[in-house]
Parts: sequence; C-alpha cells; structure tokens
Amino acid sequence: MPKAQALTTPTISTRLLATAAGVTGIMLLLAYLVAFDQGALSQSGTYLHELMHDGRHLLGVPCH
Repeated sequence: MPKAQALTTPTISTRLLATAAGVTGIMLLLAYLVAFDQGALSQSGTYLHELMHDGRHLLGVPCH
C-alpha cells in the first residue's frame, strides 16, 4: 500500500496580492466613473464628461 502524501496549500505572495488589490481598486473606480458618476466629477471640462458619456452608451448603462 503506498504512503499518503501530505497536501500542501499554495502560497500567494504579498506583492501579487497587493498588485491584484490595486488593479481591482482602479477598475472599481473606473466602473464608478463611467457608470454612476453622471458628470459630478467631470465639471471642469467637457472632454472628460463626453468621454464618460460615450462610455456609458458603449456599456449599455442608461444615462438620460
């Protein structure tokens, strides 16, 4: 009868975890700006407002 092997759990490096958390945060911020901001943060110029407006249309998010 063969011996049972011990199961090892894979470890995740802290650098990879920090990078994944940073990328997730940036993507959530971008999703907020495109989908839910409705121009509140882009009052300074029309270029950013129009970019986010077109992004909402591209993603199918109702905006008006």
